[in-house]
Amino acid sequence: MSTQTETGIDTRLFIGGAFVEAEDGRTFENRDPWSGQVVSDVASASGADAKRAIEAAAEAFSEWSRTPPAVRQGIFLKAADVLESRQDEVVSMLARETGCTFGFGMFQMHFVPGLFRQAAALAYAPLGEVIPSDTGAFSMGIRRPVGVVGAIAPWNAALILSARSISAPLVLGNAVVLKPSEWSPQVGGLLWGEVFAEAGLPPGVLNVVTHAPGEAQAVGDELIESPHVRRLNFTGSTATGRKLAEAAGRRLKRVVLELGGYNPLIVLADADLEYAVNAATFGAFLHQGQICMSARRIIVERPIADEFVARLAEKTSGLKAGDPAEHDTIIGPLINPDALATVQSRVEAAVGAGAKVLAGGSAEGPCFQATLLADVPPDSEFANEETFGPVAAIEVVDSAEEAVARANATAYGLASGIITSDTDRGLELAQAIDAGIVHVNDQPVGDEPQMPFGGVKDSGFGRFGGTAVVDEFTETRWITVQRGSHPFPF
Repeated sequence: MSTQTETGIDTRLFIGGAFVEAEDGRTFENRDPWSGQVVSDVASASGADAKRAIEAAAEAFSEWSRTPPAVRQGIFLKAADVLESRQDEVVSMLARETGCTFGFGMFQMHFVPGLFRQAAALAYAPLGEVIPSDTGAFSMGIRRPVGVVGAIAPWNAALILSARSISAPLVLGNAVVLKPSEWSPQVGGLLWGEVFAEAGLPPGVLNVVTHAPGEAQAVGDELIESPHVRRLNFTGSTATGRKLAEAAGRRLKRVVLELGGYNPLIVLADADLEYAVNAATFGAFLHQGQICMSARRIIVERPIADEFVARLAEKTSGLKAGDPAEHDTIIGPLINPDALATVQSRVEAAVGAGAKVLAGGSAEGPCFQATLLADVPPDSEFANEETFGPVAAIEVVDSAEEAVARANATAYGLASGIITSDTDRGLELAQAIDAGIVHVNDQPVGDEPQMPFGGVKDSGFGRFGGTAVVDEFTETRWITVQRGSHPFPF
């Protein structure tokens, strides 16, 4: 098979510091979601390949865990530079592999070098402590890396979320096996083998195992079953995250789960209308709504509802859908035909049960129009499940308190936003919302590398970002040194 395609990213598995064929030689077609054309043939791993990757990571861990923090920091700073040098290639590949529009591709390309440079500081973050002891011993709490970390990354923000899944574990001294999504195997996975090899990461510290669509279980099972793997992190759907957590729990493995969201954006009566409309449009339709933080419910107070909804519907109707390679495209293709069918069926079911279409409502080739619905039945699937596409529902309420109650009426709890001219009131309401993230005077889609990112309820547990990751990917060891001797009872 070809090892380098026109994308410039190797298509083989990355194990033990080298690009290698799958053990049985199998490959799968990596297709462009816009054109349907084959972008590349990528190696398709089996469980045996995953085991090879885990063993390579386990072998590399001992030396890597003792590597001075300055060395680990330097590798991450170099990786940021290497990635930036490949900007045009990576942005193009994001479009070809994930349907990512130019604007969102550039956002990811700016975000990830910052993520790596922030992660570089984590090399010095695991601080120990001296603990007072009543026995007279010198007692210490010392942070140590856990071992091998299994990282399972999604396709939807392929560059950011794959980078996030590996950066903190690596810089804290762990070895990593990355399983990227089958829908973004190169830009969400194999790219990092090239970048970190060039940056000087020792062989085996990072391994990347790709697999064909529908064949994740063999790789996932190895990550869960192997005694070498002591931590897992997963970003993806709540249904899959629940299964992973159940399996990991039976093996007493901690996991970090960043799962789905049915995220509210509250627009209060004192909001600046133009700002609120722009914020809602961005929050609902960036990357065609295929973001875990996307605004799924726009809850607006009645005094401004008519004008706000009319202006939002007009703006939504004007969003261009089409080829993500064209720089003015806002709504690119959904990731695959199954995703498109799911969005279409949920919209049609909601409309059939009485919902009103204010904008959009139908597919255009592999794209789905930016869509606003009103009067969505509360018992519909659309009103209760995360629909991963450019669709949002409008709800009108009579007070801020009712808006918060509606925002909390969901099993999810990832991100949310409140638009108001009264920031003190906004902050007070933010504390009443059951979500891991609340943005006052902004929409729900927001992240910075150093922030504690994660949700509550069915949106998962654990945190990425900042120093929160130190707790997730290191262990505290209690070590004592007895000064002199003390009596024993026998």
